[in-house]
Amino acid sequence: MGTSSHLVPAGMPSSGEPCSSSYTQPQIKHIHALKTTFSVTVSVTTKTLQSSKILKLLQIFCLHCVTNGICASNLSPHEVSYINLPNVQNQISPLILSFGASDPVAATGIHADLASFAAMGCYGLPVITAILTGDTSQIDDLHPLDGDLVDEQARTVLEDMPVLAFKVGQTGSVENVTVIAEIVSDYPELPLVLDPFNAALAEQGPEAEDLALAIRELLIPQASLLMISAVELSRLAETWKESSDAESESDAENSAGTGTEAEDLAADTMTLIESGCEYILVTGTAGETGEVVNTLYNESGIVRRDIWQRLPGSHAGAGSTLSAAIAALLANGLEIPEAVLEAQEFTHAALSHAQRLGMGRLIPDRYFWAKEAEHTQL
Repeated sequence: MGTSSHLVPAGMPSSGEPCSSSYTQPQIKHIHALKTTFSVTVSVTTKTLQSSKILKLLQIFCLHCVTNGICASNLSPHEVSYINLPNVQNQISPLILSFGASDPVAATGIHADLASFAAMGCYGLPVITAILTGDTSQIDDLHPLDGDLVDEQARTVLEDMPVLAFKVGQTGSVENVTVIAEIVSDYPELPLVLDPFNAALAEQGPEAEDLALAIRELLIPQASLLMISAVELSRLAETWKESSDAESESDAENSAGTGTEAEDLAADTMTLIESGCEYILVTGTAGETGEVVNTLYNESGIVRRDIWQRLPGSHAGAGSTLSAAIAALLANGLEIPEAVLEAQEFTHAALSHAQRLGMGRLIPDRYFWAKEAEHTQL
């Protein structure tokens, strides 16, 4: 998550040939917070504008106005009573509960999720599973939180707020996997986007194997969509390809040598889908030099295959941005195949505007559209 295994450059539909990057603001059809100005319909009178006794004033530029002879096109910023503004308190942003690690760089994990959710018009509810230490060059270590604390964070929020989707990132420990699996199982009607592996985190030996096995058995069968790189998928597949008896191990080795990489990848995805996972987005699958191929699978096979030109430089947080954007679009009501494409477009734009905030890797700018809007108005 953050290196080339999740790099998501310029986009195109699944038809085949890559196209150049041209992600502009109008293409973001499901982001609700793009404009820095807003329009309202208010009831204003000349007397209201001149009154000095108005208790609550809102300085706005009225794009639409119902007034006594006041034309909206001639208005400049006014102090206008908002007593007649429509009630918008019930129009809440979609709420997404996200489990993940706290990254001090805010490139991956919970902080990346919250930024991506907000950019897509959603409100993120963070449940911290672990604390990361590191900088823009690397992640040094991961410190898991106690499972009871993870459970308390999540269930307290879920009893209070109407969540529309789950996103699960790094879990931190086998105990936390068990806790999260129990929680999401109580809400089977909600979409679950699972992105639990971080390629930037160093291998942790037997502990990493136990964690991968727990994720495969407890979380993947409940996932609406699992996002995983081709490298991580191959590593995960080892948890079921290792057999307890020598004969089975020999058969597995022989069969591995006969299939192509694409055939092995497809077989691995089918194994996970048969366990209950609805869709799997495999990032960084084989492509031509300078290309990144992301492939979406379901029980019928390949749903879409998107080819992207690889962006220069090394990025941290590309995978977190992509999976969080998918969760946000699902919370906004999109179907998974459409959400996957739009999320890739958004991620490419964020990577295209990435910033070098430290001496290490580039950090995606999830709020690129706000800066573009400001430049357009100047």
